[in-house]
Amino acid sequence: MALPELVKAGVKRDVGAYCERRVPAHARHQVRMSFSIRGHQVTLFEERAPYDGEGTWVKIPIAQLRWDPEPALWALYACDRNRRWFAYRYAEPVPHLGALLEALDADRTGIFWG
Repeated sequence: MALPELVKAGVKRDVGAYCERRVPAHARHQVRMSFSIRGHQVTLFEERAPYDGEGTWVKIPIAQLRWDPEPALWALYACDRNRRWFAYRYAEPVPHLGALLEALDADRTGIFWG
């Protein structure tokens, strides 16, 4: 099941702006942020340029935002080294993405940004 169009538009606006401001302009030839929407999940990626300057960029999953339609809440998930997702315990589910993006930036445990 896909996100409702109004919710999806908010995701594109808020998460798109987050990805834009996360990487300084002078570094975007080496690293950038992106996201994809699949069903009720929004996955954020860090993308790295190929080391030799040729080929495709490498996408590394960083975080996932999951929308639960029944209570209409968003939850933040982190990815382990085996690319399995688990709920990030330092951010409670919330109705708006802003608080989760702030928790992602704060990264209390170092799980997202090292």
